[in-house]
Amino acid sequence: MGNTEKTATRFHLEIDLAAVAGDPGEELSRVLRYWAGNMKHYDLGQPAAETVYDSEYREVGHWTLA
Repeated sequence: MGNTEKTATRFHLEIDLAAVAGDPGEELSRVLRYWAGNMKHYDLGQPAAETVYDSEYREVGHWTLA
């Protein structure tokens, strides 16, 4: 009947820059560096989602792989 397995095809990152601690550019750079290095732990062919935190561990966004 065909493959019914869902394959992730899009990565979406959303950060509320008004909510981050400190300089928004520095915080965004930190988030991007962290997740760029951490994506190797995910199966990019499968859906996933994570909450994103700033340097003071406050929730400031999320990412999805769908």
